[in-house]
Amino acid sequence: MSKARLVITAVVVEGRPVRDVAAAYGVSRSWVYELVARYRAEGDTAFEPRSRRPRTSPGALPAATVELIVELRKDLEGQGLDAGPDTIVWHLQHRRGIRVSPSTVARYLARRSLVIPQPAKRPKASYVRFAAELPNECWQADFTHYPLSDGTDVEILCFVDDHSRYAISVTAHRRVTGRIVVDTFTNALEEHGIPASTLTDNGMVFTTRLSGGRGGRNGFETELRRLGITQKNSRPAHPMTCGKVERFHQTLKRWLCAQPHQPHHLAQLQALLDQFVQHYNARRPHRSLPGHTTPAVAYQSRPKATPGHRASDTHWRIRHDHVDSSGKVTLRHDGRLHHIGLGRTHAQTPITLLVADLDIRVIHATTGELLRHLTLDPTRNYQPTRTPPPKPQQPDPS
Repeated sequence: MSKARLVITAVVVEGRPVRDVAAAYGVSRSWVYELVARYRAEGDTAFEPRSRRPRTSPGALPAATVELIVELRKDLEGQGLDAGPDTIVWHLQHRRGIRVSPSTVARYLARRSLVIPQPAKRPKASYVRFAAELPNECWQADFTHYPLSDGTDVEILCFVDDHSRYAISVTAHRRVTGRIVVDTFTNALEEHGIPASTLTDNGMVFTTRLSGGRGGRNGFETELRRLGITQKNSRPAHPMTCGKVERFHQTLKRWLCAQPHQPHHLAQLQALLDQFVQHYNARRPHRSLPGHTTPAVAYQSRPKATPGHRASDTHWRIRHDHVDSSGKVTLRHDGRLHHIGLGRTHAQTPITLLVADLDIRVIHATTGELLRHLTLDPTRNYQPTRTPPPKPQQPDPS
């Protein structure tokens, strides 16, 4: 017999005082009064357990937002794109102006049975990640296989920036040869500049170091040496070293497989690759980047590294700060404080200052957005947001 039935029986049938019944069963008198009143109003249904769900949930998302989350999830999955809570949060904020936490999105996706719990999955905090500090500090390169619609196997050669995950070059070929690697790399240099280093596996198109040097350097190694680029190679049978380009292959293939029409020949495949690169670089938020920004923003926000960059005489500094209430941030140069104007709209914004001697970049610490890029004028205490117009020349008195 439940405690509720005992309490009601003691008060209603036996006629015992509420105070004595509450003391005897270790409950509050208010609960006894409430229980008796419910019994007199509802009868035996008062003995049934009641739901503890609150009558109102002020913090609950509006139904329209919940449906938008579900719609985004299905739409992104249908395109073969990442559809996790972080990505959905980014789209809600940047496309619809709605701010929701990733945990909230995950909770609503679980309620709709749109996610599969993985309790045994290794937590992200257990991974040790390495990333270059600057764009062009390191390019990872590798090629992967993909079948055309008739089953013909072709290969896709990819170069990815280690710092920003920016897709430098993605090209389709019947077979990736050493000559193709050199030509593709040369074309990438013309568009994006010369990187400080490259990281590849030990494929013969990238290196001959495992051949014992019998054939000398291949074309790619010769080009790297000529340009002063540091060459890095992963350990044999250890693809995790080139994890960023390997993960890029997974994202690329998932998107290709989700397309309604599979390519019949290389030209069609290359058109799809160009479409994917444009979306991946400029419109797809990347979960590993600060603020889940796009690779294009991360690639353009910082100065580019060059061969011998670390050994140069340039004085590099990185400082984390907040914009003050008047829209300025201070920076000391040559023992003198200078004030850099950013505008009151950025007041209290967390920022990262990247300083290379007089070259200064102010980056939003959360989104990775470049807020201002300037060359410091050491003769001025205040660096205005706009360069003042030149002073008019005085007329010659003569």
